Amino acid sequence: MAHSINVDIIIVNWNSGVQLNDCINSVKKFGLPYAINTIVVDNGSTDGSAAIANNMPNIKVIYAGKNLGFGKACNLGALNCKGDYLLFLNPDALIYQDTLSKVINFMQAPINVDVGICGVQLIDESGHASRSCTRFPTAMGFVFHSVGLDRFIPKLGHFMAEWNHEQTREIDHVIGAFFLVRRITFESLCGFDERFFVYLEDLDFSRRARTNGWRSIFMADAQAFHAGGGTSNQIKAKRLFYSLRSRLLYSFKHFSFIGACMVLLTTLLIEPVSRSFLALVRRSWPTFKETWGGYLMLWKWLPEWVFKGKTR
Repeated sequence: MAHSINVDIIIVNWNSGVQLNDCINSVKKFGLPYAINTIVVDNGSTDGSAAIANNMPNIKVIYAGKNLGFGKACNLGALNCKGDYLLFLNPDALIYQDTLSKVINFMQAPINVDVGICGVQLIDESGHASRSCTRFPTAMGFVFHSVGLDRFIPKLGHFMAEWNHEQTREIDHVIGAFFLVRRITFESLCGFDERFFVYLEDLDFSRRARTNGWRSIFMADAQAFHAGGGTSNQIKAKRLFYSLRSRLLYSFKHFSFIGACMVLLTTLLIEPVSRSFLALVRRSWPTFKETWGGYLMLWKWLPEWVFKGKTR
């Protein structure tokens, strides 16, 4: 008797409200026959959103009791999985009727045995395909981003904004909103690096996967919905802080010391000025305040990182 292919779906929830309900309903409606188990890891939500998953068949809710961060919560969810594939799905995402069947058929093809990660075309609220793939960042790419040059010349940065995402192709990285991974790949890499609280943990995972011989594929003929922003829109200053902190951690993990120091200096000295200037030009006082709120948190964290090794 042939082995049936199973996909465990892991959803990390933090105050996702009705989005989590819609996400779970899409899995219940379109997940079979592949998605047998869904794991919801609740990162200390205060809006009661995780309660909607209680007592639902084939759904397990893990209450972390606090915000573990995305990567650590994903790893916790993965400990409860035994399927052939792990699908890390954002609560602001929805799968469609043929999403999983197309992806699994692709992954099961013998020619794709070395594909460890697969993403799909993400459709936004306006019905357009999001620019959801990236190149592996370089130190200079982060520097160009800090000074704003990638706004004018997208190829200087790591976001593949210049590509229309209409073709299936091998890429460096697909974002973690719909992040399907072979379980053997995930386990061989020991999951996500939990030093990243949120942001770039999926990029770091993709880079380590490539280093270990696994390919990442973007499938243009399979789609899922992704609203984008999600609950991080609720905490914009903190979101900026987490993003900047993860950038520095990523840089000192993957770049040369000189390259990482270049990223550190431009992030600390140039980017707050360029962000503030842009906010003032746009007459956006809230953005100006959020920028400096995020940087105050970053500067407060820096001594903890440098002298105590604190990464979270």
